[in-house]
Amino acid sequence: MSQEQKKFDAIVIGAGMSGGWASKELCEAGLKTLLLERGRTVEHIKDYPTTHLRPWEFEHRGRLTAKERKDNPIASRCYAFREDAKHFFVKDDEHPYIQDKPFDWLRGYQVGGKSIMWARQVQRWSDFDFEGPVRDGFAIDWPIRYKDIAPYYSQVEQFIGVSGSKDGVDTLPDGEFLKPFETNCVEDYFSKVVQKHYEDRHVIYGRCAHLSESKPEYIAQGRGRCMSRIVCQRGCPFGGYFNSNSTVVPAAQKTGNLTLRAHSVVHSIFFDEHLNKAVGVRIIDDNTLAQIDYYAAIILVTAATLNTNLILLNSKSKRFPNGLGNDNGLLGTYVAFHNYRATISAEFDGFNNKTTEGKKPTSHYIPRFRNVYKQETDFLRGYAAGFSA
Repeated sequence: MSQEQKKFDAIVIGAGMSGGWASKELCEAGLKTLLLERGRTVEHIKDYPTTHLRPWEFEHRGRLTAKERKDNPIASRCYAFREDAKHFFVKDDEHPYIQDKPFDWLRGYQVGGKSIMWARQVQRWSDFDFEGPVRDGFAIDWPIRYKDIAPYYSQVEQFIGVSGSKDGVDTLPDGEFLKPFETNCVEDYFSKVVQKHYEDRHVIYGRCAHLSESKPEYIAQGRGRCMSRIVCQRGCPFGGYFNSNSTVVPAAQKTGNLTLRAHSVVHSIFFDEHLNKAVGVRIIDDNTLAQIDYYAAIILVTAATLNTNLILLNSKSKRFPNGLGNDNGLLGTYVAFHNYRATISAEFDGFNNKTTEGKKPTSHYIPRFRNVYKQETDFLRGYAAGFSA
């Protein structure tokens, strides 16, 4: 490979949701972009091996074996790590890490990353989130506010397709929504009861990245309306939900400016002392173990939380002896994940003459109501909740 072939206008590390989107924006701006992915190539439709299988066509009817659960205590705690989608997950022994405390961080090493298996919920942040550190007197203030990012929320929502309702809730700003999926009578009843008894609480429709209706722009992307099959983690042959594989990576490829290189484990980023900036990336080819260096004026690291930290920590230089950008020594520390395991269930004795028909890819959503306008508890911030019936 010649030196010229190793030079690009931009390099993006990680071909998941963020990396795919960054590549699209860079390529559409006319920049020759190298998109690096440590895992394998997954092409939309072609590489969704289980997407059309019926439940009885799986050897274990979609369930994991006892051995798979035992061998994967972390990955198997994810709802989507089942027989139909386990091939998209990094197994616990494939890239192990030590847990001093319980920490369920799930990974997907392939083009598309975890955008293939994600839960598709896309609620906007509000000023209550951006102003949280200042209001709580905890952590570091965000350098931006909701008004700064709102136009970009709209840009993304219009491109990927988001189903939702205009609710007028200040803790959860409205967006650019397609029509919502139909709700059922128990969900509607619960919403009305909460509205009647609680002025500070709302039960709304959870905004989700699904095409609830067809539009010319989505047809141009090669995507069809969501069929509510609720097997999204397999990859959707219709492109009914948003993932990088169906939408942003193909959009980048259409420009002719994208070079996609899978099986490329990024070792480190080069820092030029004289230019005082990052100038290149070293990769290890996952198949040949060959070491290759690439160079660009723009380098974006979108390798998910843990691997982004790993790459930066491994990028040592005279200027950054403890890792690129790690002057404060905080890279790789204070990492947390969302706790979504608390559940409550109940039975309602009404509507016995009704039944549900079909499914929908989202649920109702109860936006945060604790510690919003004043501090009410002995803990900071609050929580949101999903609701379905």
